[in-house]
Amino acid sequence: MKSQTFNSFDQAKIYYKEWDFKPSQKTLIVLHRGHEHSDRMTEFATDERFSNYNIFSFDLRGHGYTKEPVSPVFMDYIRDMDAFVNFLNTEYEIKTEDIFIVANSITGVIVSAWVHDFAPPIAGMALVAPAFDIKLYVPFAKEFIALGTKLNKNLSVKSYVKAKVLTHDKTQQDLYNSDPLITKAIHGEMLVNYLDGSKRIVEDAEAINVPTILFSAEKDYVARNSTQKKFFIKLESTHKEFVELKDFYHGILFEKDRTIVYDHIKRFIEESFALTAPQASLSSDKFSKDEFHTISLKMISLPERLNFAFQKWSMSKIGFVSNGMRIGQVYGFDSGLSLDYVYKNQPAGKFGFGKLMDKSYLNAIGWRGIRIRKQHLLHQIETQIKRLQEENRPIKILDIAGGTGNYLFDIKKKYPEAEIVVNDFKKSNIEAGEKELAEKGIDKMRFTNYNCFDPETYKKIDFTPNITIISGIFELFENNKLVSNAISGVASVSEPNSAVIYTGQPWHPQLKMIAYVLNSHQEKDWVMRRRSQRELDNVFKFNNVTKQNMLIDDFGIFTVSTGIINK
Repeated sequence: MKSQTFNSFDQAKIYYKEWDFKPSQKTLIVLHRGHEHSDRMTEFATDERFSNYNIFSFDLRGHGYTKEPVSPVFMDYIRDMDAFVNFLNTEYEIKTEDIFIVANSITGVIVSAWVHDFAPPIAGMALVAPAFDIKLYVPFAKEFIALGTKLNKNLSVKSYVKAKVLTHDKTQQDLYNSDPLITKAIHGEMLVNYLDGSKRIVEDAEAINVPTILFSAEKDYVARNSTQKKFFIKLESTHKEFVELKDFYHGILFEKDRTIVYDHIKRFIEESFALTAPQASLSSDKFSKDEFHTISLKMISLPERLNFAFQKWSMSKIGFVSNGMRIGQVYGFDSGLSLDYVYKNQPAGKFGFGKLMDKSYLNAIGWRGIRIRKQHLLHQIETQIKRLQEENRPIKILDIAGGTGNYLFDIKKKYPEAEIVVNDFKKSNIEAGEKELAEKGIDKMRFTNYNCFDPETYKKIDFTPNITIISGIFELFENNKLVSNAISGVASVSEPNSAVIYTGQPWHPQLKMIAYVLNSHQEKDWVMRRRSQRELDNVFKFNNVTKQNMLIDDFGIFTVSTGIINK
């Protein structure tokens, strides 16, 4: 066994362990439950059943030997998971598809969220008593903790869980009670954020299709079995299994009869690795299309209809006092002009209260996510520019639906040698962009007015990009054939080894409100068809674009991925 650290997405040093690495073997990542640490997984990792696998584990932030303190942001743990797998890809040359994950309690939720949000092509996962819904026992405990964190950001609560309700095994109880690395403190803000994230993943489990075996302890005093069952039923995985363990407590891998679980896991791992990986295609997520049609056909309850109708009526009467709402009403809330206003994030309006309305409007969770998406876009673009500079290649950027060119003016200012083409379908966006070009006297940057879904467009643009941006457009169209047309058009004119930076929207908490209250630039309801990250990546893969990395906001709404065109 070896132990050392890896640098996570934010350069935090995370402690990890490695057992018996051999390049020719498949790999297991085994993760500890909350409060614990990777040393606790040694018995499992050294069991003879798993001797033919490389086994790795790491200590979560604020746990075991990881010195990095607990993060209050649940998404940071999902990013750590992604960073660790990327580290194994690079440092050990382990392919993601050769990895199977065994995750306990809260790490079962972290891994499920990672599979949902990042769509890694792992072989499968074993979720051991995943704590999607924690039994807090005290009424309104989450609400009181959430309130407490408003007063004290570092609020900590002590775990009520005792060793005697984790396992019947007296030896394991003693080991738990005497372990100095086990921490009983729980960061209050992290707990609230974690529970919200868990709820999102359970409700959207249909976006997950990797092979999954889920173990549920019959006498679990920590996590609710009913929520585990709800998650399992929703899973789209064609190879999945639910195992209810009679008389087991929450600490399944430390129970008296844990070898029964070992046998199940060993069998399921072998079955998962034997499966044939699905081929890239243009197939759509059924749940997402059903959701799109439900919204577009207005198949919602009467109370919802009345609620959204009232919101839309109210906006039509007083929305004009908010500058942001007025721009959205005139040009479409998804238009380039509207997004420019959201990016600036400077509330303004009429009659005093209009500014307050505008501030509330700009602070909506979707617009906050949009502003983070812009930051992520700029990061991904600059990363690719640095790659081009290292390769002594010119910078040639195409945005297929770039609106007014907002963030590309930032890029142009920083990299004046870059040649940039911004295409957009709406003339008002182009007029605004060209006006800025003229005012600033910018050269080697131009706008075009073509349909990005027409493959012939890319010949008309007369440009050979090595960085192409596809942002905020695909969710407006439900047909994957159209999406594929755009991607294949880009690939047909791009230089070899070019990058495609594309955004996704795998989840959104306000789809109905947006559809029924806000109008789009197409002069109709703003109905979006979100795609799971798995579906979106799959459509790009179908067009020979291989995903390299991905950024995501803390809410799980918007993603920004970089792919490389294989030609």
